[in-house]
Amino acid sequence: MKRKFALFAAAAVFTTACLASGCNRSQASSADAQQDTAAIAHDASGAPVIELSPSQVSAIKIQPVGSYLFPVEKETVGTISFADNLSAQVFPPYQGKIIENLAQLGDSVQKNQPLYTIDSPDLIQAESTLISAASTADLNGRELARAKNLKNSAGISEREFEQATSDSQTAEGALKAARDAVRVFGKSDSEIDQIISSRKIDATLIVRSPITGQVTSFSAAPGLFVQPGNAPAPYTVTDVHIKWMLADAIESDLPLLRVGQAVSVKVMAYPDRVFQGHVSKIYASVDPNTHRATVRSEIQDPRNELRPGMLANFVIRIQNPVKSTAIPANGVVREGDGTMTAWTTTDRAHFTQRIVKTGLRTADEVQILQGVQPGELVVSDGAVFLSNMLQAPPSD
Repeated sequence: MKRKFALFAAAAVFTTACLASGCNRSQASSADAQQDTAAIAHDASGAPVIELSPSQVSAIKIQPVGSYLFPVEKETVGTISFADNLSAQVFPPYQGKIIENLAQLGDSVQKNQPLYTIDSPDLIQAESTLISAASTADLNGRELARAKNLKNSAGISEREFEQATSDSQTAEGALKAARDAVRVFGKSDSEIDQIISSRKIDATLIVRSPITGQVTSFSAAPGLFVQPGNAPAPYTVTDVHIKWMLADAIESDLPLLRVGQAVSVKVMAYPDRVFQGHVSKIYASVDPNTHRATVRSEIQDPRNELRPGMLANFVIRIQNPVKSTAIPANGVVREGDGTMTAWTTTDRAHFTQRIVKTGLRTADEVQILQGVQPGELVVSDGAVFLSNMLQAPPSD
């Protein structure tokens, strides 16, 4: 009986000790919760003031308001294209059927390099006239030489000699004109001499590239009948070391844009590359639906890496960078009503919400036009945490 009573007494003591221990833990947890609860008040101007516990302060970052060199830029999106003013549509000078292709799509070509040949009836006519003119000139030349011999021996009259001289000179002029007519087709003097000496017509007309560049368009199948200016051109050759970037700028930005302003371009294909250029034209009209105007820039592409149709991010430097008051981007909060706020402190324990006016932005910094002054302590990281405290429901 005494042993049962002793066991019961020990159990009672253990239970009492456990209850006491649980009560202490509960009181400690309650004390910690009260210690980490922020106190919210308002200053004389009505601005919210939050008092944070030391543990809460350690979760945010604080730094003095400083200054930052902001680039003055406008950013939009555009597409890459070939430079039309550096492209040449290579039509034949005369009509005819394509005989052979001497360059293919994508080939790099030099100025005056042959691109294709055609069988030209106009060239046949010009060479036929050349051969006839050469024969006439040769005949009249022999007649003039004979007339000179006869004149020396008084075998012909002066008038006959003058007529022979005139005929020879006329024939020489006709031959020269015939040679020039064939030369227009791209025949060299040696090729013209060969036609005259062989008395054989070469109807093959060689069409050459007018510029150095790359073949960017090709529609010259053998046998195709082509004419000057009749689209599509058999070949298009483009200088690909300069590309166009066509971007749509919003209407309100147009007064800030000028021809010659520096441009930086990035494309998804080369995320770590920046291509440089300048604004070359601002188109006169504005799209009435989107209220945007096309801005054209010339972009340097020495390695021909950009491709027409690529989507590009387009940044125009409006003016020289501006040094201004700034705080880190994580220190600025856009509130529900659209206002921008920052949190300041003087003792690193009490934090006051300020409405600020912002200006230029980068990925890391925000220009502050009004609301805080250089040297003041602001929350540089964790401002959203403080703003959310104002929205949290009060604890019981």
